[in-house]
Amino acid sequence: MYRKLRVCSSGGGIEAVPVGDVRLDLGRIRFALEGHRVAVVDARVMLIASLEPEVTIARTGRLLFKTADERAAAAAFEKLRSWAGLPPLERA
Repeated sequence: MYRKLRVCSSGGGIEAVPVGDVRLDLGRIRFALEGHRVAVVDARVMLIASLEPEVTIARTGRLLFKTADERAAAAAFEKLRSWAGLPPLERA
């Protein structure tokens, strides 16, 4: 499960942080995203996916959406969650 989306500490985007210790299979996620025609840069310890907005996916499960628009980040999170099999956000 992911904590609610929030502005990241640098203020440069919106982040989703997993609850507990997470290790994502970046190869599997890259394959899933490319199957949905999403361009992905594989930087070994993270992926950069060309969603709208762009999202950085860390092996530790942290997601950084490059936008200040919480609605756009939430929509991108749901696409990513659905396509890559990530857990949902915690409820309010």
